[in-house]
Amino acid sequence: MTTLTPAPNAVRKDPPHRPGRRESLNKWRRRVPLLPALIFTIIVTQLPFVATLVISTFQWNILKPGERHFTGLSNYAFVFTDERLRAAVLNTILLTASVVIISVLLGLGLAMLLDRRFPGRGLARTLLITPFLVMPVAAALLWKHAIYNPDYGLLNGTLNAVYRLFGAENGPTIDWLSNSAMPAVIVALVWQWTPFMMLILLAGLQAQPGDVLEAARVDGASARQTFLHITLPHLRQYIELGVLLGTIYVVQTFDAVFTITQGGPGSQTTNLPYEIYLTMFRKYEYGEAAAAGVVVVIGAIVIATFALRTIASLFREEVSR
Repeated sequence: MTTLTPAPNAVRKDPPHRPGRRESLNKWRRRVPLLPALIFTIIVTQLPFVATLVISTFQWNILKPGERHFTGLSNYAFVFTDERLRAAVLNTILLTASVVIISVLLGLGLAMLLDRRFPGRGLARTLLITPFLVMPVAAALLWKHAIYNPDYGLLNGTLNAVYRLFGAENGPTIDWLSNSAMPAVIVALVWQWTPFMMLILLAGLQAQPGDVLEAARVDGASARQTFLHITLPHLRQYIELGVLLGTIYVVQTFDAVFTITQGGPGSQTTNLPYEIYLTMFRKYEYGEAAAAGVVVVIGAIVIATFALRTIASLFREEVSR
């Protein structure tokens, strides 16, 4: 017969601590002040989403109140096969990618400029941040009327002034919003989102370890080599963060499209949020609009998940220093 004896160095584990009833009551008592905020958040955010999910399973046109009925996932099939919605998806991808990429490149250049010391740097930083502080609708109105207007806009006024310098009576009258609708919206959004990218990248530049840069300088590295092999790898996570956050916000753009072009000419600048608005308030197809909205929300959640992971990795990196 074999006798099993415990190992001499075995560590005796204490049983897990179970909170008593009084301790549990104290925990819940501390959480009670947060309940109103939690209930408010659920009412404002979660209940409308659940209602949208339910509506998305119905064939519901408000102009035909007697024909409302359950259709399952047919509205989602319509979202992925309808030609207008497909065009809106392509416009959304083009608009978002263009705005984010150009904003990151311009923001990187401005951040590198502001990372250097020069007289008036604080004033320059404040002025460069200003476009991001303007309300989206106000910024869109500014671009529509003060910049793009063919009669009194700044672009045509500048062209006329240049033509007059060379002896011509007047320059051409260009209708920018009819001839180049999508680039016009992209430029307006780039103007507004470049400061956001600049701030994120400037934070990354100022977090660079100075001793590494000094060592590269002592080793004879040129400015280009230092940027390509030290600064750019260091900024990778900050660029990813800017791209992800910018994508989340720009993909939901409604103000600029509605104010500057109203989705036109035709549907050249109609993106998904504006197409959902048209489906909801022009066609009155509540079920289709709800299904398209759910698809957009799911896409935004996927992108936000990557953004949160990038933010978490940035925090881990800061803690490990």
